[in-house]
Amino acid sequence: MRGKFFNGYVGWIVLINVIAFLIATILGFFSNLNCLETICKYVALQPGAFLNGHFWTLLTSMFMHGGVMHLFVNMLSLVFVGGFVERLIGSRRFLILYLGSGLFAGLFHSILTYFLGSSVVGSFAMRFIGNPNGFAVGASGAIFALIGLLVLVIPNLKVYAMFIPIPIKMKYAGPGFLILFWLLSYYSPLSVGNLAHLGGLLVGLGYGGYLKYKYPRKTAMIARKFS
Repeated sequence: MRGKFFNGYVGWIVLINVIAFLIATILGFFSNLNCLETICKYVALQPGAFLNGHFWTLLTSMFMHGGVMHLFVNMLSLVFVGGFVERLIGSRRFLILYLGSGLFAGLFHSILTYFLGSSVVGSFAMRFIGNPNGFAVGASGAIFALIGLLVLVIPNLKVYAMFIPIPIKMKYAGPGFLILFWLLSYYSPLSVGNLAHLGGLLVGLGYGGYLKYKYPRKTAMIARKFS
């Protein structure tokens, strides 16, 4: 079982995320204020710091998480969604999509949050766009790209969303997740990277469109198989 898990890139990405989380915990990433002030800006994505030269945080923030539950939900989603996508499009394409979409999601979040976050009007807009001085971490931008790919290539694929006991077609589940997180960002104190999620989803939809254009017969066959 262990060998199978590490046959593709998903298993290794999960392992890197877990190790990064353990190291961050040991260093006091989540509990020590001084550590937050000195370490966060070097590994987490902060729009202001990023645009002032901390470009590497686009990558490091993809492998950091803000708590055990954040890590668990993202890695569970990655195992199921990512494992399926990797088998569907191949390991090389999967890795390029995962890393590329994660970087784009972070860039999308940073630029829009930095330039719009301080000028928006209304509490909902501010919660949706985010704080230009806030820290963003997590793999969810890349995971939303995987969801976007499935929304376009296999729209009728039935999936079980969290806490919902009935299967939902991917074409409804994908946008539904996005809306759910928008609502969470408004009605709860949780810090949600809505723009990163949106950026990742756009990349996934774009890549899904490219695959359908380049391989129309193959993608049509796949869509029928999983309908």
